[in-house]
Amino acid sequence: MGCTVMLMNEETKLTKDHYKIFGLSWAGWVFDFYDLMLFTFLVSYLQADLHFSAEMLSLCLGISLFATGFGGIVFGALGDKYGRKKVLQWTIVIYSIGTMLSAFSWSFYSLIIFRFITGLGVGGEWATGQIYINETFPDKLRAKFGAFMQSGAPVGVILAAIVGGLVSPHIGWRMTFLVSVLPALSVILIRRNLKESDVWLQNKDQFKNKHPLQEFKELFSKNYRKIFLMCLILCGFGMSAYWYTYSWLPTYLAQERGLAAVGTTFGIVLIQCGDFTGYTTFGYVADKLGRRPAFTIYSFIMGISIAMITLCWNQIAAIPDLIFVFMFMTGFGTGFFGGFGSLFSELFPTKIRNTGVGTVFNLARGAQFLTPITITLVATYFDLSYGIAIASIFAILVGIWIWVFPETKGTSINELD
Repeated sequence: MGCTVMLMNEETKLTKDHYKIFGLSWAGWVFDFYDLMLFTFLVSYLQADLHFSAEMLSLCLGISLFATGFGGIVFGALGDKYGRKKVLQWTIVIYSIGTMLSAFSWSFYSLIIFRFITGLGVGGEWATGQIYINETFPDKLRAKFGAFMQSGAPVGVILAAIVGGLVSPHIGWRMTFLVSVLPALSVILIRRNLKESDVWLQNKDQFKNKHPLQEFKELFSKNYRKIFLMCLILCGFGMSAYWYTYSWLPTYLAQERGLAAVGTTFGIVLIQCGDFTGYTTFGYVADKLGRRPAFTIYSFIMGISIAMITLCWNQIAAIPDLIFVFMFMTGFGTGFFGGFGSLFSELFPTKIRNTGVGTVFNLARGAQFLTPITITLVATYFDLSYGIAIASIFAILVGIWIWVFPETKGTSINELD
């Protein structure tokens, strides 16, 4: 029977099921990232209302990032055991609950607990959605649609900037958290009609009776530990480049560069427009030139542009258009994130694919819990521009480290099982 049934990733033309899986995975990632980033736009309101210090809020954001690492590991393993579709719904429910509870925070410790819950769900969503797409789309389209899904991140940040920067002053931070739950919950209801990954279905009998921890342990087995560590280092460099750039960017633009709330929101939106363009083009470049050249091109663009809007701001401020150009290009270079899903999916077999990709991506993201704290400490002795500029170093390292990997362009993930 297995020989007569065509898998979804073997279809010559995309079907409505492909577009449903992509559309709803993309929407889940939009609201996933929206919920995570909304917090950074509400920092000033939390400080004023609950009397939190900058250090306390840095710790809170750091805890959220740490929770994404833990959530990625847990839900990665669960996704291999129980399926992509089911676990995808679980993660959205959890991060929605965390966001809702954040509206009722009454102390620093309650806020930490609620943001930890949000981080758990956020951590599990990305990998499961990426695996869902990568297992069901044809090999030649995997990088494109994996990168297209990543484009949900800048859309989520733009929504967070608009709601957090322009809407929350009128409705308050508590109501902002509450209304932010509704879109994500609507995605859950629609997802009930999705098909399960048929690649997972045809392989589930191999590991359905295994404890989830067995998949996690297998990452450190002789067969997979080398590629696991290679992926973890690459993703760690990429995550550092991203979070050193974005965790305090709204505050940097407002406090150190004197931009008003509207100006700061415009700057963030402009960068996210660059993000969206970078993600949607990365897949084409990766399929045309290969995964390694694409990563290098985009990460180098990001590294150079970050340096320009931080260390070289005073030099380029004389020509305002250049500031806008480099803001856009910072976002555009971030497009290399669009390649993580397809690259990692091509390196891990089905039995541990969700575990491997989820653990790598979210362990690297969870390790960023020190990032906002580090930037705050650097800003104490210098200023925020020096802390954020650290991101340029990590971006360049991404473009160098990618060359230790084999080129996986055109790899069939069915052959890995």
